Amino acid sequence: MNSKNIIDKYEKDIRKYKKTVEDKEKAVATLEAQNFDLSYFNIEHNDNALDYFVAQGYNVDELIKAITEGLYNMNDYKGDDHPIVPFVSLTGSKLLINKVRILNHRWIVANFTDGTYWGEIFVTYSIDDHNDLQYKLAESFIYPKLD
Repeated sequence: MNSKNIIDKYEKDIRKYKKTVEDKEKAVATLEAQNFDLSYFNIEHNDNALDYFVAQGYNVDELIKAITEGLYNMNDYKGDDHPIVPFVSLTGSKLLINKVRILNHRWIVANFTDGTYWGEIFVTYSIDDHNDLQYKLAESFIYPKLD
């Protein structure tokens, strides 16, 4: 191999790697834009909601954790009736809140399941004069089982 062929090979390799880097940078930019869109309705990215809580004197990180845990703690119930999910399990298993997303300083969306059936709830919440969280079911649905 002569030196011209070696240089040509290196230049070809460099162009190939530059193209690969360019493609990866475009993919990263696309994923960052998608992530931004997906996180839009999320209290952690909602400065207005966060500022509202800060102005009220709350530690936002602790409050967000307490709001989420408050819903998950409702999964520890006795009997057939979940404290906030307005359906009864159709399988004999307990209905459990599975995933929670706090949208802002007043609204939450969550899904629930009994292992076979799935549904979603829309919940409003507030903090009373005693700093206790109050949850109120606003809307709900359960998906029909498709055979």
